[in-house]
Amino acid sequence: MFTMKFHMDLFLLTFIVNANSIGQIKSKFIGWNQTNHCKLLDTLAHDQLQLCRRNLELMHSIVHAAKTTKNTCQNTFGDMRWNCSSVEKAPRFTPDLAKGTRESAFVFSLAAAVVSHSIARACSSGELPSCSCAPAPAEQAGPDFKWGGCGDNLRYGLQMGSAFSDAPMRNSRSGSQPFRLMNLHNNAVGRQALIDAQETNCKCHGVSGSCSVKTCWKGLHDINHIAMNLKSKYLSATKVIHRHVGTRKQLVPRELDFRPVRESDLVYLISSSDYCTHNEKHGSLGTQNRQCNKTSNDSGSCNLMCCGRGYNAFTERIVERCQCKYHWCCYVTCKRCERTVERYVCK
Repeated sequence: MFTMKFHMDLFLLTFIVNANSIGQIKSKFIGWNQTNHCKLLDTLAHDQLQLCRRNLELMHSIVHAAKTTKNTCQNTFGDMRWNCSSVEKAPRFTPDLAKGTRESAFVFSLAAAVVSHSIARACSSGELPSCSCAPAPAEQAGPDFKWGGCGDNLRYGLQMGSAFSDAPMRNSRSGSQPFRLMNLHNNAVGRQALIDAQETNCKCHGVSGSCSVKTCWKGLHDINHIAMNLKSKYLSATKVIHRHVGTRKQLVPRELDFRPVRESDLVYLISSSDYCTHNEKHGSLGTQNRQCNKTSNDSGSCNLMCCGRGYNAFTERIVERCQCKYHWCCYVTCKRCERTVERYVCK
Protein backbone atom coordinates (compact mmCIF):
# COMPACT_ATOMS: atom_id res chain seq x y z
CA MET A 1 0.00 0.00 0.00
CA PHE A 2 1.37 3.39 -1.02
CA THR A 3 1.46 5.73 1.97
CA MET A 4 2.00 9.45 2.30
CA LYS A 5 0.95 12.41 4.43
CA PHE A 6 -2.41 13.31 2.90
CA HIS A 7 -2.83 16.90 1.77
CA MET A 8 -6.12 18.77 1.63
CA ASP A 9 -7.54 17.17 -1.51
CA LEU A 10 -7.23 13.64 -0.15
CA PHE A 11 -8.13 14.89 3.32
CA LEU A 12 -11.47 16.03 1.93
CA LEU A 13 -12.33 12.49 0.91
CA THR A 14 -10.82 10.86 4.00
CA PHE A 15 -12.78 13.19 6.22
CA ILE A 16 -16.19 12.74 4.69
CA VAL A 17 -16.23 8.94 4.47
CA ASN A 18 -15.00 8.44 8.04
CA ALA A 19 -18.35 7.80 9.70
CA ASN A 20 -17.02 8.11 13.24
CA SER A 21 -15.49 11.52 12.58
CA ILE A 22 -18.68 12.75 10.92
CA GLY A 23 -20.73 11.63 13.86
CA GLN A 24 -18.44 13.43 16.29
CA ILE A 25 -18.53 16.62 14.27
CA LYS A 26 -22.32 16.65 14.04
CA SER A 27 -22.89 15.90 17.69
CA LYS A 28 -20.10 17.81 19.39
CA PHE A 29 -18.18 20.19 17.17
CA ILE A 30 -20.75 21.65 14.81
CA GLY A 31 -19.92 25.15 16.09
CA TRP A 32 -16.27 25.09 14.97
CA ASN A 33 -15.61 27.82 17.53
CA GLN A 34 -12.58 26.45 19.33
CA THR A 35 -9.11 25.89 17.93
CA ASN A 36 -8.83 22.47 19.55
CA HIS A 37 -11.58 21.28 17.21
CA CYS A 38 -8.93 21.24 14.48
CA LYS A 39 -7.20 18.35 16.25
CA LEU A 40 -10.14 16.18 15.24
CA LEU A 41 -8.85 16.36 11.69
CA ASP A 42 -5.90 14.04 12.18
CA THR A 43 -5.27 13.82 8.43
CA LEU A 44 -4.31 17.50 8.21
CA ALA A 45 -0.70 18.42 7.51
CA HIS A 46 0.96 20.90 9.87
CA ASP A 47 0.37 23.93 7.63
CA GLN A 48 -3.30 23.00 7.22
CA LEU A 49 -3.70 22.60 10.97
CA GLN A 50 -2.41 26.15 11.45
CA LEU A 51 -4.76 27.43 8.75
CA CYS A 52 -7.66 25.67 10.46
CA ARG A 53 -6.85 27.29 13.79
CA ARG A 54 -6.58 30.74 12.22
CA ASN A 55 -9.72 30.35 10.07
CA LEU A 56 -12.21 28.31 12.07
CA GLU A 57 -15.15 29.97 10.33
CA LEU A 58 -14.10 28.33 7.05
CA MET A 59 -14.45 24.78 8.33
CA HIS A 60 -18.17 24.52 7.61
CA SER A 61 -17.33 25.27 3.98
CA ILE A 62 -14.54 22.69 4.06
CA VAL A 63 -16.92 20.02 5.40
CA HIS A 64 -19.42 20.92 2.68
CA ALA A 65 -16.65 20.71 0.07
CA ALA A 66 -15.73 17.24 1.31
CA LYS A 67 -19.26 15.94 0.80
CA THR A 68 -19.57 17.65 -2.56
CA THR A 69 -16.25 16.30 -3.85
CA LYS A 70 -17.14 12.70 -3.06
CA ASN A 71 -20.68 12.87 -4.46
CA THR A 72 -19.73 14.84 -7.56
CA CYS A 73 -16.87 12.49 -8.43
CA GLN A 74 -19.12 9.45 -8.18
CA ASN A 75 -21.92 11.10 -10.17
CA THR A 76 -19.56 12.30 -12.89
CA PHE A 77 -17.98 8.87 -13.38
CA GLY A 78 -21.06 6.76 -12.71
CA ASP A 79 -21.12 5.49 -16.30
CA MET A 80 -17.39 4.71 -16.50
CA ARG A 81 -15.41 1.58 -15.62
CA TRP A 82 -13.60 3.60 -12.95
CA ASN A 83 -16.49 5.14 -11.07
CA CYS A 84 -14.73 6.82 -8.13
CA SER A 85 -16.09 4.21 -5.71
CA SER A 86 -12.61 3.75 -4.25
CA VAL A 87 -13.04 6.95 -2.22
CA GLU A 88 -15.15 4.82 0.12
CA LYS A 89 -11.96 3.01 1.20
CA ALA A 90 -10.49 6.12 2.81
CA PRO A 91 -8.20 6.60 4.59
CA ARG A 92 -6.58 3.51 3.03
CA PHE A 93 -6.56 4.78 -0.53
CA THR A 94 -5.92 2.25 -3.25
CA PRO A 95 -3.28 2.97 -5.96
CA ASP A 96 -5.84 4.51 -8.33
CA LEU A 97 -5.92 7.57 -6.03
CA ALA A 98 -2.75 7.30 -3.94
CA LYS A 99 -0.38 7.36 -6.91
CA GLY A 100 0.06 9.74 -9.81
CA THR A 101 -2.63 8.30 -12.08
CA ARG A 102 -5.03 10.00 -14.46
CA GLU A 103 -7.80 9.32 -11.92
CA SER A 104 -5.94 10.98 -9.06
CA ALA A 105 -5.34 13.96 -11.37
CA PHE A 106 -9.09 14.37 -11.77
CA VAL A 107 -9.85 13.97 -8.06
CA PHE A 108 -7.16 16.44 -6.98
CA SER A 109 -8.30 19.05 -9.50
CA LEU A 110 -11.95 18.58 -8.57
CA ALA A 111 -11.24 18.86 -4.85
CA ALA A 112 -9.25 22.06 -5.37
CA ALA A 113 -12.08 23.57 -7.40
CA VAL A 114 -14.77 22.51 -4.93
CA VAL A 115 -12.98 23.99 -1.89
CA SER A 116 -12.68 27.41 -3.54
CA HIS A 117 -16.24 27.16 -4.93
CA SER A 118 -17.64 26.34 -1.48
CA ILE A 119 -15.83 29.26 0.18
CA ALA A 120 -16.80 31.72 -2.59
CA ARG A 121 -20.47 30.77 -2.27
CA ALA A 122 -20.33 30.96 1.53
CA CYS A 123 -19.06 34.56 1.23
CA SER A 124 -21.95 35.69 -0.97
CA SER A 125 -24.55 33.92 1.19
CA GLY A 126 -23.36 35.76 4.31
CA GLU A 127 -22.16 32.64 6.13
CA LEU A 128 -18.61 33.91 6.70
CA PRO A 129 -17.72 36.95 8.81
CA SER A 130 -14.32 37.25 7.10
CA CYS A 131 -15.72 38.01 3.62
CA SER A 132 -18.79 39.25 1.82
CA CYS A 133 -20.01 39.76 -1.74
CA ALA A 134 -17.47 40.03 -4.53
CA PRO A 135 -16.40 43.54 -5.55
CA ALA A 136 -17.95 44.87 -8.74
CA PRO A 137 -16.26 43.48 -11.87
CA ALA A 138 -13.60 45.66 -13.48
CA GLU A 139 -15.17 45.35 -16.92
CA GLN A 140 -17.46 48.14 -18.08
CA ALA A 141 -21.17 47.61 -17.54
CA GLY A 142 -23.32 47.46 -20.68
CA PRO A 143 -25.78 50.15 -21.80
CA ASP A 144 -28.74 48.13 -20.53
CA PHE A 145 -27.44 47.03 -17.14
CA LYS A 146 -25.42 48.10 -14.13
CA TRP A 147 -23.22 46.08 -11.81
CA GLY A 148 -24.78 45.37 -8.44
CA GLY A 149 -26.26 42.48 -6.55
CA CYS A 150 -24.08 40.05 -4.60
CA GLY A 151 -21.63 38.05 -6.65
CA ASP A 152 -19.80 34.93 -5.46
CA ASN A 153 -16.50 36.07 -3.95
CA LEU A 154 -14.21 34.08 -6.20
CA ARG A 155 -11.09 36.05 -5.27
CA TYR A 156 -11.41 35.15 -1.59
CA GLY A 157 -12.40 31.57 -2.43
CA LEU A 158 -9.30 31.11 -4.57
CA GLN A 159 -7.04 32.71 -1.96
CA MET A 160 -8.19 30.52 0.93
CA GLY A 161 -8.83 27.42 -1.14
CA SER A 162 -5.34 27.42 -2.60
CA ALA A 163 -3.84 27.94 0.85
CA PHE A 164 -5.57 24.79 2.13
CA SER A 165 -4.96 22.69 -0.99
CA ASP A 166 -1.40 23.65 -1.89
CA ALA A 167 0.41 24.22 1.41
CA PRO A 168 1.25 20.55 2.15
CA MET A 169 2.50 19.97 -1.40
CA ARG A 170 5.31 22.42 -0.74
CA ASN A 171 6.62 20.11 1.98
CA SER A 172 8.96 17.29 0.95
CA ARG A 173 7.23 14.93 3.38
CA SER A 174 4.13 14.95 1.17
CA GLY A 175 5.65 12.59 -1.39
CA SER A 176 8.23 12.68 -4.14
CA GLN A 177 8.94 15.88 -6.02
CA PRO A 178 7.29 14.67 -9.26
CA PHE A 179 4.17 13.68 -7.32
CA ARG A 180 4.00 17.06 -5.56
CA LEU A 181 4.57 19.00 -8.78
CA MET A 182 1.86 16.98 -10.48
CA ASN A 183 -0.63 17.71 -7.69
CA LEU A 184 0.21 21.42 -7.58
CA HIS A 185 -0.29 21.64 -11.33
CA ASN A 186 -3.61 19.78 -11.24
CA ASN A 187 -4.84 21.84 -8.28
CA ALA A 188 -4.22 24.95 -10.38
CA VAL A 189 -6.08 23.39 -13.33
CA GLY A 190 -9.09 22.81 -11.08
CA ARG A 191 -9.08 26.41 -9.88
CA GLN A 192 -8.72 27.71 -13.44
CA ALA A 193 -11.78 25.65 -14.41
CA LEU A 194 -13.58 27.44 -11.59
CA ILE A 195 -12.47 30.84 -12.91
CA ASP A 196 -13.70 29.87 -16.36
CA ALA A 197 -17.06 28.89 -14.88
CA GLN A 198 -18.09 32.43 -14.01
CA GLU A 199 -21.36 33.60 -15.50
CA THR A 200 -23.25 36.86 -15.49
CA ASN A 201 -26.58 36.76 -13.65
CA CYS A 202 -29.08 39.59 -13.84
CA LYS A 203 -32.27 40.79 -12.20
CA CYS A 204 -34.79 42.95 -13.99
CA HIS A 205 -36.24 46.23 -12.69
CA GLY A 206 -38.94 48.35 -14.23
CA VAL A 207 -42.66 48.93 -14.41
CA SER A 208 -44.60 45.66 -14.59
CA GLY A 209 -41.41 43.69 -15.09
CA SER A 210 -40.47 45.59 -18.22
CA CYS A 211 -36.79 45.02 -17.55
CA SER A 212 -35.92 48.57 -18.56
CA VAL A 213 -33.02 48.37 -16.12
CA LYS A 214 -31.03 45.29 -15.13
CA THR A 215 -28.73 44.75 -12.17
CA CYS A 216 -26.09 42.12 -12.87
CA TRP A 217 -23.37 40.32 -10.95
CA LYS A 218 -20.83 37.55 -11.49
CA GLY A 219 -21.73 34.12 -10.16
CA LEU A 220 -20.32 30.62 -10.45
CA HIS A 221 -21.77 27.71 -12.37
CA ASP A 222 -22.81 24.77 -10.23
CA ILE A 223 -20.07 22.26 -9.48
CA ASN A 224 -21.49 19.62 -11.85
CA HIS A 225 -20.76 21.93 -14.78
CA ILE A 226 -17.18 22.35 -13.57
CA ALA A 227 -16.79 18.60 -13.01
CA MET A 228 -17.81 17.83 -16.60
CA ASN A 229 -15.21 20.30 -17.83
CA LEU A 230 -12.57 18.56 -15.72
CA LYS A 231 -13.76 15.16 -16.97
CA SER A 232 -13.02 16.32 -20.53
CA LYS A 233 -9.54 17.30 -19.37
CA TYR A 234 -9.20 13.89 -17.69
CA LEU A 235 -9.96 12.14 -20.98
CA SER A 236 -7.27 14.17 -22.77
CA ALA A 237 -4.75 14.31 -19.89
CA THR A 238 -1.03 14.30 -20.67
CA LYS A 239 1.37 11.69 -19.32
CA VAL A 240 4.48 13.44 -18.04
CA ILE A 241 7.96 12.68 -16.76
CA HIS A 242 10.19 14.63 -14.39
CA ARG A 243 13.35 15.62 -16.26
CA HIS A 244 15.87 18.42 -16.55
CA VAL A 245 14.87 21.38 -18.69
CA GLY A 246 17.78 23.79 -18.65
CA THR A 247 19.02 24.13 -15.08
CA ARG A 248 16.03 22.68 -13.25
CA LYS A 249 13.69 19.72 -13.38
CA GLN A 250 10.17 20.10 -14.71
CA LEU A 251 7.22 17.97 -15.71
CA VAL A 252 7.33 17.50 -19.48
CA PRO A 253 5.42 15.17 -21.81
CA ARG A 254 6.80 11.63 -21.77
CA GLU A 255 6.49 11.53 -25.57
CA LEU A 256 9.16 13.85 -26.93
CA ASP A 257 7.16 14.80 -30.02
CA PHE A 258 4.11 15.77 -27.95
CA ARG A 259 3.21 19.45 -27.50
CA PRO A 260 4.34 21.16 -24.25
CA VAL A 261 2.06 20.88 -21.23
CA ARG A 262 -0.40 23.75 -21.06
CA GLU A 263 -1.66 25.34 -17.87
CA SER A 264 -5.14 24.03 -18.66
CA ASP A 265 -4.04 20.38 -19.09
CA LEU A 266 -4.37 17.72 -16.42
CA VAL A 267 -1.18 15.67 -16.11
CA TYR A 268 -0.36 12.26 -14.68
CA LEU A 269 2.76 10.16 -14.05
CA ILE A 270 1.57 6.55 -14.13
CA SER A 271 -0.68 4.80 -16.64
CA SER A 272 -3.90 3.38 -15.22
CA SER A 273 -5.38 -0.07 -15.32
CA ASP A 274 -8.24 -0.63 -17.76
CA TYR A 275 -10.35 -1.28 -14.62
CA CYS A 276 -12.00 -4.30 -16.24
CA THR A 277 -11.07 -6.88 -13.61
CA HIS A 278 -10.42 -6.80 -9.88
CA ASN A 279 -6.75 -6.02 -9.24
CA GLU A 280 -5.74 -4.64 -5.84
CA LYS A 281 -2.22 -3.84 -7.04
CA HIS A 282 -3.61 -1.31 -9.50
CA GLY A 283 -6.57 -0.19 -7.39
CA SER A 284 -9.09 -1.72 -9.78
CA LEU A 285 -12.41 -2.98 -8.43
CA GLY A 286 -13.42 -4.43 -11.81
CA THR A 287 -16.80 -4.12 -13.50
CA GLN A 288 -18.37 -7.46 -12.62
CA ASN A 289 -22.03 -6.95 -11.61
CA ARG A 290 -21.93 -3.30 -12.72
CA GLN A 291 -25.12 -2.15 -14.42
CA CYS A 292 -24.80 -1.28 -18.10
CA ASN A 293 -26.88 0.14 -20.95
CA LYS A 294 -27.66 -2.40 -23.68
CA THR A 295 -28.70 0.16 -26.30
CA SER A 296 -26.01 2.78 -25.70
CA ASN A 297 -22.72 3.24 -27.54
CA ASP A 298 -21.01 5.41 -24.92
CA SER A 299 -18.85 4.51 -21.93
CA GLY A 300 -21.82 3.06 -20.05
CA SER A 301 -22.70 0.61 -22.80
CA CYS A 302 -22.66 -3.10 -22.03
CA ASN A 303 -19.97 -3.59 -24.67
CA LEU A 304 -17.53 -1.15 -23.08
CA MET A 305 -18.51 -1.48 -19.44
CA CYS A 306 -18.31 -5.29 -19.49
CA CYS A 307 -15.00 -5.37 -21.40
CA GLY A 308 -16.32 -7.96 -23.86
CA ARG A 309 -17.30 -10.48 -21.14
CA GLY A 310 -21.01 -10.18 -21.90
CA TYR A 311 -23.86 -9.39 -19.55
CA ASN A 312 -26.83 -10.89 -17.74
CA ALA A 313 -30.39 -9.57 -17.99
CA PHE A 314 -33.01 -9.47 -15.25
CA THR A 315 -36.34 -7.76 -14.69
CA GLU A 316 -37.25 -5.42 -11.87
CA ARG A 317 -40.68 -4.21 -10.75
CA ILE A 318 -40.84 -0.50 -9.96
CA VAL A 319 -43.62 1.15 -7.96
CA GLU A 320 -43.94 4.90 -8.47
CA ARG A 321 -46.40 7.76 -8.17
CA CYS A 322 -48.41 8.57 -11.28
CA GLN A 323 -51.46 10.45 -12.56
CA CYS A 324 -50.93 13.18 -9.99
CA LYS A 325 -53.56 15.90 -9.66
CA TYR A 326 -53.44 19.26 -7.94
CA HIS A 327 -56.50 20.18 -5.84
CA TRP A 328 -57.42 23.72 -4.84
CA CYS A 329 -56.29 24.49 -2.25
CA CYS A 330 -53.62 23.13 -1.73
CA TYR A 331 -52.71 19.48 -2.03
CA VAL A 332 -51.76 16.87 -4.59
CA THR A 333 -53.10 13.33 -4.92
CA CYS A 334 -51.38 10.58 -6.89
CA LYS A 335 -52.03 6.98 -7.80
CA ARG A 336 -49.48 4.19 -7.40
CA CYS A 337 -48.40 2.61 -10.66
CA GLU A 338 -46.27 -0.46 -11.26
CA ARG A 339 -44.07 -1.16 -14.25
CA THR A 340 -41.50 -3.76 -15.11
CA VAL A 341 -38.10 -2.74 -16.46
CA GLU A 342 -35.26 -4.83 -17.81
CA ARG A 343 -31.79 -4.36 -16.33
CA TYR A 344 -28.40 -5.56 -17.51
CA VAL A 345 -25.32 -6.29 -15.42
CA CYS A 346 -21.83 -7.28 -16.49
CA LYS A 347 -20.70 -10.89 -16.16
